[in-house]
Amino acid sequence: QVQLVESGGGLVQAGGSLRLSCAASGLTFSSYTMGWLRQAPGKEHEFVAAIDWSGANTEYADSVKGRFTISRDNAKNTVYLQMISLKPEDTAVYYCAAAFGFARAHRPGGYNYWGQGTQVTVSS
Repeated sequence: QVQLVESGGGLVQAGGSLRLSCAASGLTFSSYTMGWLRQAPGKEHEFVAAIDWSGANTEYADSVKGRFTISRDNAKNTVYLQMISLKPEDTAVYYCAAAFGFARAHRPGGYNYWGQGTQVTVSS
């Protein structure tokens, strides 16, 4: 059974930082592209960032480029999202997800497994 468990969310002031973590189990972690997606109230799921199986290739939504960094540790079956210079519009539930390939990782529909999500709230 695949499990993706996010942690690290919380309440932060605008301009602050958070680091999200996602621990994976039940899959061959090093074979999967990993991504972070988010959903704000009343909106659809939105792609945030993705990293391929090796960590050599990453992709970011334009709205987070230069502020968010995705990374992974295949020895620990964990993917991270470092977020700095947070803005109120970053407020959302953040989901970790796993995909078979990197080509469709920029689309929420490209993911095969999803975590339960962690809330990030940025106050102004």
